[in-house]
Formats: sequence, C-alpha cells, structure tokens
Amino acid sequence: QVQLLESGGGLVQTGGSLRLSCAASGRTFSSASMGWFRQASGKEREFVATIRWSAGITDYADSVKGRFTISRDNAKNTMYLQMSGLKPEDTAVYFCAVRLYGTPWPLRAPDHYDYWGQGTQVTVSS
Repeated sequence: QVQLLESGGGLVQTGGSLRLSCAASGRTFSSASMGWFRQASGKEREFVATIRWSAGITDYADSVKGRFTISRDNAKNTMYLQMSGLKPEDTAVYFCAVRLYGTPWPLRAPDHYDYWGQGTQVTVSS
C-alpha cells in the first residue's frame, strides 16, 4: 500500500504563492499517475492537476492553467504543486492522490485513484 502526506498549506493574500508537497511512502510503479484535487466548503471534489510519474507529462484544469505547476522529485518520491497568483476561489482543502497502474491519460477522474492523503488547507484572503 501507499501512504501520502500533504504539507505546505496555509493562509495567503490574493496574488500570493504557496508550494504544496506530497510525500509518498510504500511501493510505487513507473506507470503511476499522481494528482492534486481540491474541495472547497460546500463543493464537490475538483480536479486540479496530474502528472505521469515516469515521463513527467502534466495536465491541468483550465481554472489553474498558467498559475499552478505540478512537478515531482523521483529520488524523494515527492510531488509538488507550485501555486502562484492565488485567488480567493482557490481556497480549499487540497488532496494528493496516486493511481499505481497504467490508466488512460490524462487521468482526471478522482474515482480512478487508489490512494489519498488527508489534505492540507489553503486559504486565500481578499
């Protein structure tokens, strides 16, 4: 099994930046995809970004494209989400997730992911 731990959330002003980290432990596979999702209060879980682990291919939701960057450090088994130009509508709990085996690309559907972290709160003030 895989354990995921998010960190890096916090409170920032509009226009600010944060970098989220997702550290993975346990077995992973070269065919894995990892993703970031978010869930705002009273809203459904929303796709943010995903990365194909071995190749580093990325995909983004339109709402964050150009502002957020997903990346990974293979040696550290850690995924990152660099967030810039933050807006109040970015306020949410951010979750990382992993799908271990080969899947269609891009993998945007949350129900296709196998493991989830507990989430980290990002709050953007006006």
